[in-house]
Amino acid sequence: MDKRTKEIKIRLTDSEHQRLLDRCDRTHLAEWLRQLGLGEHTSRKRTLPDVAPELLRQVSGVGNNLNQIARRLNQLDGLSPQQSVSLLAVLNSLDRQLSELLEVHRDR
Repeated sequence: MDKRTKEIKIRLTDSEHQRLLDRCDRTHLAEWLRQLGLGEHTSRKRTLPDVAPELLRQVSGVGNNLNQIARRLNQLDGLSPQQSVSLLAVLNSLDRQLSELLEVHRDR
């Protein structure tokens, strides 16, 4: 199998992105889009988590928001090192809590 080295970047609105996520039946959006665009069936390497879809969507939305916050914080020059460390600690804590929440609801 050839290694994938080419990248395509597209811009989406938040609502377009969410609509794609809602329709996606794969773990990764890129796999699903590749399958749609190329008409090829790729085997799943991992099974989808057994989680209530609504919970998964909400947690995914929170994760997306956290990523946006982290990206913006990394772009700011006005934060002191202590503030940066403190904010990153909060983000890490939230990430851990979201992971635990998913784990608790995985078998429900």
